[in-house]
Amino acid sequence: HEVTLLKKVRLEIAVNEDFVEPTIDAIIKGARTNNVGDGKIFILDLPECIRIRTGERGSRAIG
Repeated sequence: HEVTLLKKVRLEIAVNEDFVEPTIDAIIKGARTNNVGDGKIFILDLPECIRIRTGERGSRAIG
């Protein structure tokens, strides 16, 4: 019995709400091969983001 393992990469990307769908579309366009192992996309709410250097919060800290 032989098991073939696929290499995996994990990306964590934070975008403002206006960029969620375009980001999803870009990832799918770049990653889809229609083969097993193309990956998954998980969309999570980001309750808060703080840019440490400036103290900016929320969408200003992301963009």
